[in-house]
Amino acid sequence: MKVYNTLTAREEEFVPQGDVVKMYVCGVTPYAECHLGHAMSYVVFDMVRRYLEFRGYRVKYVQNFTDIDDKIIKRAQEAGVAPAELAEKFIAQYFDDMDRLNIRRADVYPRATQEIPKIIEVVKGLIEKGRAYEVQGDVYFRVKSAPDYGKLSHQSLDDLQAGARVEVGVDKEHPLDFALWKAAKPGEPWWDSPWGRGRPGWHIECSAMSMRYLGETLDIHGGGQDLIFPHHENEIAQSEGFTGVKPFVKYWMHNGFVQLGGEKMSKSLGIFVTLRQALERFSPDALRLFILSSHYRSPINFSEEGVAAAEKGMERLRQAALVDSPRGTGGSVVVDVEAYRQRFIDAMDHDFNTPQALAALFDLARDINRTLDQGGDPREARQTLRELAGVLGLTFEAPQADLTAKPFIDLLVSLRAELRKEKHWGMADRIRTSLKDLGIVLEDTPQGTVWKQEKRSV
Repeated sequence: MKVYNTLTAREEEFVPQGDVVKMYVCGVTPYAECHLGHAMSYVVFDMVRRYLEFRGYRVKYVQNFTDIDDKIIKRAQEAGVAPAELAEKFIAQYFDDMDRLNIRRADVYPRATQEIPKIIEVVKGLIEKGRAYEVQGDVYFRVKSAPDYGKLSHQSLDDLQAGARVEVGVDKEHPLDFALWKAAKPGEPWWDSPWGRGRPGWHIECSAMSMRYLGETLDIHGGGQDLIFPHHENEIAQSEGFTGVKPFVKYWMHNGFVQLGGEKMSKSLGIFVTLRQALERFSPDALRLFILSSHYRSPINFSEEGVAAAEKGMERLRQAALVDSPRGTGGSVVVDVEAYRQRFIDAMDHDFNTPQALAALFDLARDINRTLDQGGDPREARQTLRELAGVLGLTFEAPQADLTAKPFIDLLVSLRAELRKEKHWGMADRIRTSLKDLGIVLEDTPQGTVWKQEKRSV
């Protein structure tokens, strides 16, 4: 099994440190709704976790919430609420959105505001080792104390200093020195510390939380490519500065961006489609299929046409997975399910190549339909399709019909009744089947036909 490691810029054999894969993924800063860029990252790492478990690994998955931050404070002040209240609102919304996408819950969701003792412990240790210094209540990491600073983004300290837009603080020894602890400003939340009242910097939170729950060396650290510098670069410097010679992470994994109109989706820039907006138009399975149809390290250009195509593709898989009886007579086709299973594994073992894995599933669905058309019994193949699709987090749950379309559904039910009256059974059955595909079940009663919306999953 090969995994692309951002640190070494090559694919490497995946060999975790022990019996449990220690996996940490940077979570959201909960000051606004999640957008499709967030969905991509968490669908990708949900897929990684599911596949590792499918291959027999045990995984401990930790994902944080940065629940204190300049953006949270600013948005809370604008809304006239406490920062903690604002963060709590969007954390609850995050869980609701991710549950709808069938993203499994992490084992631990640490929050920065609840991890202050560990954060202070790490900052104190860095000061004692000469890796950090305090100036008027602020504490900064000394980047020149990390001779390999820049190794994740593959840049030298001089290159980073020349190319990065870094605000030069008058009290910093070096322009790239970054805050580990920030002195409290009037009206901001604060915690007591050896350096006075203040709050943690962004980067130190993830180092402290990951070390507390997973130990000093992680197997996998994940996040979007926008986090490579400065966030993950700084995590390496402060974590390895604190522990000494221990490598902080074995495999750094970064997913590509979701683009909208050629620009990366970004809350701060106002370029985004919220996940809730997308889920109003498309099924969760279609969104997952759209995301996983590209390799996780590649960018995705969001378009309604692209997700609509994924919706149609999902329906083809759903029909193959859920159909119950043969359609033809005579003859049979034997589906080589083990060959399809091996194709799927070979693709996923090659740095989680979901496009090739999905190609295997669509070919398997085609063979299931061919078997049905020839009167065969594809039960084993259907079971394999459902199993492998589940590794990608696909549920086969039918899209929920928009209940504002009730008059249209009633019209189709009435039209079907007329067709049955005229003995046009084929057309009547096509209406029933089409409605069932949309999650609408018809029931013929002595008083007439009634319909209901059902929730289907395998």
